[in-house]
Amino acid sequence: MDDEIFAQLGLEPRDIAIYKALLALGPSSIRTIAERAGVNRGTTYECLKALQQQGIVTYLPKGQRRFFSAREPEVLLQLGEERQQRLAIALNQLKGRIIPEMHHLKPDFSAANVQFFEGDAGIEQVLRDILNRVSEQPQKVYSVFSSKPIRRHLYRPFPTFTAQRIARDIRVRVIAIGDGGESAELSERKWIRTDGPVDAAYIAIYPPRCAIISLASDNYPTAVVIDSKEVSTAQQIIFDTLWGLL
Repeated sequence: MDDEIFAQLGLEPRDIAIYKALLALGPSSIRTIAERAGVNRGTTYECLKALQQQGIVTYLPKGQRRFFSAREPEVLLQLGEERQQRLAIALNQLKGRIIPEMHHLKPDFSAANVQFFEGDAGIEQVLRDILNRVSEQPQKVYSVFSSKPIRRHLYRPFPTFTAQRIARDIRVRVIAIGDGGESAELSERKWIRTDGPVDAAYIAIYPPRCAIISLASDNYPTAVVIDSKEVSTAQQIIFDTLWGLL
């Protein structure tokens, strides 16, 4: 677990082993540090140079040798805060300038407006896209057509989907095709009764996107996401008209 935390600071396990060795030893030569950390001398030297550039260690020349010292552990917290600040600046630049500029490079329509996903991992990406995009809209609501056979496959890769939807205050309106399906918090549901079996299908309308999920085989879901204001608007009109009639 600690290795994952240090990795977020850009530090590898051998960096931390060398840093901890320095904390225990006090000012020391490269040879002594390498022996204490269990890292070969050449690697220890390269790591020390990198740690010095990050401000985690310092050195003092003594004749022709260098004796390295570790700064106090609080320097790691400072390093994390600095990375967090740089990331926040980068995110603001992405949202405010870079992503809008990149969107202007796209033609009005291209094959990139249609994306294909498959398997549990692909369905999870689609579901996360729904949550992320709807949460950014002024009215946090999306619409769904859903048939009974798809339901047991839909949230298998993302079992916390409904909980996360509720936590983000996102509402959903569902037209269920066939029996079954339970209403959850911030959810409205209406039913279309059918005679006989129906195919597995799920259509999510979250303008300007529309996601269509179905089964390629008995247990293998696939999805198509269409990024088109015209298509999603047409689907929304169909949904709203049918919703009013049920």
